[in-house]
Amino acid sequence: MERKELEQKIIELVAISYNKDEAELSLETSFKNDLGGASVQMVALVAEIENELDATITLQDASACATIAELVDVVAEEL
Repeated sequence: MERKELEQKIIELVAISYNKDEAELSLETSFKNDLGGASVQMVALVAEIENELDATITLQDASACATIAELVDVVAEEL
């Protein structure tokens, strides 16, 4: 999967997990400041990433990401 495709897919999964409109999200979107950073939603996001992209990432690694771009980097390393 190319980087742009991966970025778009992660944004889509974040939108689903955090109940947001994809148009509101960008790579610079902050989990803590822009999305509220609830751990329950991060658990759902990690599960979605594992199901949709077949990439195994830990909740700890995902939670350490400040922005969607950082999460894309973590997922890209696992693919």
